[in-house]
Amino acid sequence: MTRVRKAVIPAAGLGTRNLPVTKVVPKELFPVGNKPAIHYVVEEAVAAGIDAILLVVSRGKEALVNYFDRAPELEHHLEQASKGHLRKALALPPVHVQFVRQQEPKGLGDAVRLAKPFVGDEPFAVLLPDDLLFGPRPALAGLVEAYAACRAPVVALKVMPDDVLHRYGVARVTPAGDRFKIEEIVEKPREAPPSNYAVIGRYVLTPDLFPHLEALTPGVGGELQLTDALRGYLAHGSVYGVPWPHERYDVSLEREYVALLHRFLTQDPAAGTK
Repeated sequence: MTRVRKAVIPAAGLGTRNLPVTKVVPKELFPVGNKPAIHYVVEEAVAAGIDAILLVVSRGKEALVNYFDRAPELEHHLEQASKGHLRKALALPPVHVQFVRQQEPKGLGDAVRLAKPFVGDEPFAVLLPDDLLFGPRPALAGLVEAYAACRAPVVALKVMPDDVLHRYGVARVTPAGDRFKIEEIVEKPREAPPSNYAVIGRYVLTPDLFPHLEALTPGVGGELQLTDALRGYLAHGSVYGVPWPHERYDVSLEREYVALLHRFLTQDPAAGTK
């Protein structure tokens, strides 16, 4: 298998948790400073060596497509108004972005399944744009490094308190050097979670996962769950986990989004002066 150079960003969700604002503003475009949340996720992917991204969108998410397109009229206006210096604010991460539409909100497993023609026979990353991760190095870079060592699917893990485990896929793990081997994985367990290691929104997956994605039946919430495909994969293959002990913010949770804005305002000297 080749290096990890492709990534999938599922952004087709309806954002019902954040209504009514998500009726007009996709949660992926919630502002963090003067950039939308998804911009930071794409920057992370590029920093990890990704050079092609598939963005999975749905009807009503045209603003996402527009964000990753050029704005020649705006660029022309800035030049004519002697504000050409502001054009650098329009710069996008140096990566090719293409789009596919998810026709119905069938779940994360279905969104990733749609990437099969884009992925081909290569390993690929999946980054959930709800999750913004900050640390000494890009989170995805650690997963790519782990994949290069084990040549098997890798997921990011974070220790979570008991009272929130029902929101996540949760893994039972055994140590394997500087990472973990996943022994069991359960989607959003209501009772008896296998551990406190929750799967967070970064993955490096392999194309042999697609048969498991295509065989999915509705799981938790009536959706096709990526976690269930990984559980099926575990029946014959290995999956590894990389712990993420650093900062993580879910922009779809109001308390975490506010904490993220506070982080930005207190750690960026220029924040709040524009």
